[in-house]
Formats: sequence, C-alpha cells, structure tokens
Amino acid sequence: MFKPVNKVAQRQKRHFRIRADISGTPSRPRLSVFRSNKAIYCQVIDDLAGATLVAASSRDFPDQKNGGNIEGAKLVGKLIAEKALEKGIKNVVFDRGGFLYHGRVKALAEAARAAGLEF
Repeated sequence: MFKPVNKVAQRQKRHFRIRADISGTPSRPRLSVFRSNKAIYCQVIDDLAGATLVAASSRDFPDQKNGGNIEGAKLVGKLIAEKALEKGIKNVVFDRGGFLYHGRVKALAEAARAAGLEF
C-alpha cells in the first residue's frame, strides 16, 4: 500500500544529520535558517553558551509584501549581516536547516556574504 511522504519529518532528519557535523562556537557562531511559506527567519547562535546572538526575519519589514520570496530573503540576508557586523561577528558557520541550498536559502546566504559575512 502507498504510504504518503512526510516532508517535514524528512527535513528534520536532514537537519539532525547536518547538526551532527556543525556547531556554533563563540569565535565562529552558527547562522541558522528557517523558511516557511510566508516568511524566512535566521539567527546567529553560539551553541556552547546556548544563546542567540543576533536574529532577523522577513517579518522585520512589515511594509514589504515579499516575505516569502527571494527578494525578502535578500533583505533578511543583508539585515542579518549588518546586525552581526555591529556585534563584531564576521565569521559564521552556515546551517541551511535541512532545506536545499536553492532559492530563498541561497539568496539569503549570498546576500549575507555580499554584506560582509564570511562562511
């Protein structure tokens, strides 16, 4: 019998596999990305301290109507890089959160690189 695919569970398994290899440290924190249908969220995390250092999302731009598309992801990537550089964070480890490095996730990463983050 046909068993439907649970896409959320598959993404979570991929994310756990990725997280087994990467971790944020005080010198090089983790840039974690989560995307939903309506918005994209990212945060810079120090896993040893268990603290979020910087966070940004497409919901930070209430006047914009592009929270769930590539343009919104570019704005969030630029914003997270600016906030991180203000806090003195230049190097990060990129955590795509189990999502494919394509579309909005890729746009966010490239915008953050262009704004000065290194990963």
